[in-house]
Amino acid sequence: MAFLARLAAPVIGSSDDIPAGLLEAFPELGVIRLRRGGLPARVGGWCLGRAWVDGITVGRQVWLSPTAAPSAELLLHELCHVHQFQAVRAFPLRYWWESLRRGYVHNRFEVDARRFAAERLTGRQAPLPQLED
Repeated sequence: MAFLARLAAPVIGSSDDIPAGLLEAFPELGVIRLRRGGLPARVGGWCLGRAWVDGITVGRQVWLSPTAAPSAELLLHELCHVHQFQAVRAFPLRYWWESLRRGYVHNRFEVDARRFAAERLTGRQAPLPQLED
């Protein structure tokens, strides 16, 4: 079994845990399934002209680059994307379209995720973005 995990790691990454202190401070992070490395984080990086992205979300699965620190800011940002995935079936297509139209930084889904993480870090109960289907 270990052989298969090593063989699959470049594609699916390896399972990781959210640090206990972060889960205590932000229990809502418990819905995230965390992985390290893997093709999604690599491809996301290539799209931005880098080797890796710090984090990328598909459904409830969050992939972190092998070197990214699982900070509260990063995981809260990705948690917002988890909720965006759940709110709109066509989220991947809408995210892609937003990125083409406005670029990564001004993509409204990224703007919402940065706002959500920043508000939660200040102790406010930030509402998750409301998306129309």
